[in-house]
Amino acid sequence: MNKILVIAEHDGKKLNSSTAKTVSCAAFIEGAIIDLIIFSSDTSSLASEASKLNSISRVLTCEHETYDHSIAANIAPQIVNLAKDYSHIFGPSTTFGKDLMPRVAALLNVNQISDIMSVESSHVFKRPTYAGNAIATVEAPNGHIVVATVRIASFKATSSENSVPTENIEPPVESSASNQTRFIKTVSNNSDRPDLQTAARVVSGGRALASSENFEIIYNLANKLGAAIGASRAAVDAGYAPNELQVGQTGKIIAPNLYIAIGISGAIQHLTGIKDAGTIVAINSDQEAPIFEVADIGLVADLFVALPELMDAIN
Repeated sequence: MNKILVIAEHDGKKLNSSTAKTVSCAAFIEGAIIDLIIFSSDTSSLASEASKLNSISRVLTCEHETYDHSIAANIAPQIVNLAKDYSHIFGPSTTFGKDLMPRVAALLNVNQISDIMSVESSHVFKRPTYAGNAIATVEAPNGHIVVATVRIASFKATSSENSVPTENIEPPVESSASNQTRFIKTVSNNSDRPDLQTAARVVSGGRALASSENFEIIYNLANKLGAAIGASRAAVDAGYAPNELQVGQTGKIIAPNLYIAIGISGAIQHLTGIKDAGTIVAINSDQEAPIFEVADIGLVADLFVALPELMDAIN
């Protein structure tokens, strides 16, 4: 029997969309019985939302003040304590999951499978490798618990038409790691703009913008489209945009319905981050730019001429 524990990602008030996508991945395993677990000091609203997710059989909640900031060192020991009842433990391949799941795998003394993009069977999966240029088929040993992160860009979120019971579990398990780890503060940019990893529309700028002042045109277009903002690594390295906006292999992997790449040449590391996007629009003055090889719509033009015209047309 395949019994799967999915770790919920949330902000304390709402579930992150990565949770529903991780559940979708787990549901591809034949005969899977899926439990979703939420760690927080107050799980009431989160549990209500989670109980509606299709494909899950129940929601588990674990409440304690140490879970308020999703610190991996505090959560991992509790997951390990529950592991004996499961054949698989899945988490999203996000900042949260990439911090948490390796700890879980290490404590269980198993190898983690990273970035599942396709389920072949209960212990066989496909994942990208070599910056997305190749797809590896990996197999976990039978008889060993499978600990894995799910590439959320590869799965659609499961729908919310369910109604399952909620069960509270034991208080947290103490560990030396949790005793040595404490929350200090969160540093983030407060914005009403859509989140880059979950936005339906993304506008990204590259090195061709030439300055942080010129990068403002990306913000202006994104505002008109209600889009999130991204940037190439070259633009980030040049100081035109902050690091948290970087899209690509060493940045964020995204899958928006619409991706607009402005002044981005299309290095393989950047293309890795947008390979699952729905429609890709590229504007670049170099007709030989690699971005045009993957673009659904391409415009060879000076971005400083094309963008004002585009924004006038949107008005």
